[in-house]
Amino acid sequence: MVEEFEYKRATIEDIDELVRTRIVVLRAANKLSDDVDMSVVEQESYAYYKRALEIGEHIAYLVYDNGTFIGAGGVSFYQVMPTYHNPSGKKAYIMNMYTAPEYRRQGIAFHTLDLLVKDAKEQDVLHIALEATDMGRPLYERYGFVKMEDEMELRRSSK
Repeated sequence: MVEEFEYKRATIEDIDELVRTRIVVLRAANKLSDDVDMSVVEQESYAYYKRALEIGEHIAYLVYDNGTFIGAGGVSFYQVMPTYHNPSGKKAYIMNMYTAPEYRRQGIAFHTLDLLVKDAKEQDVLHIALEATDMGRPLYERYGFVKMEDEMELRRSSK
């Protein structure tokens, strides 16, 4: 099944497709209608991809079925202070995982995730995180991701 699809590592030439996909993912994850203005997010996403792809802070895969876009996934790399458990301080964050509805449950997201994790490990990144939707959680758990109990987040509305 998975072998019949093309998994293309995105380049700078794919920015428009990456931005379009990002907006699709955000609309789906946040249950936003098509009439919600995403122009600022589009502009910022374009700037992010342009910079991050050029300097290697982001890797993305686009998935095609006979030239038709059907899925995507990305990983962003960042640096934090070294710790005992992460002496290099290198971290990665999986994001923008998407499979077109009619192609779901065929292993596409799992294979895309596997490519991203392997790319992160090739860069000696051992700490890989992601934010899971209810729909995506079983996939990530099957791959080996576990829910974190120790992290906290200050939400924008808190202060």
